[in-house]
Amino acid sequence: MAKLRCYCDTIIQTSGGIPNELEWKIISDIEFDRFAGMVNAEEIYSACKSAFRCPTCDRLWIFWRDMEHPPRCYTPEALDEIGEVDE
Repeated sequence: MAKLRCYCDTIIQTSGGIPNELEWKIISDIEFDRFAGMVNAEEIYSACKSAFRCPTCDRLWIFWRDMEHPPRCYTPEALDEIGEVDE
């Protein structure tokens, strides 16, 4: 089974059972607009990028190219009560 270790030390399974509760699909607005009318769900699925959300720290691990290349990690910013980023 493929997996990655988050910076917080949590192991994230990137393969195995489907659906994967930690996996999200991302598609750009431009890419999505290429689909019209009746579409095959598999075609849309193939056009999406895979992202995995760490259940411990909420970091997002996004595979921008494909699953054969390393993902990019994104860390959530701390927000104050009105939704502004703390400085």
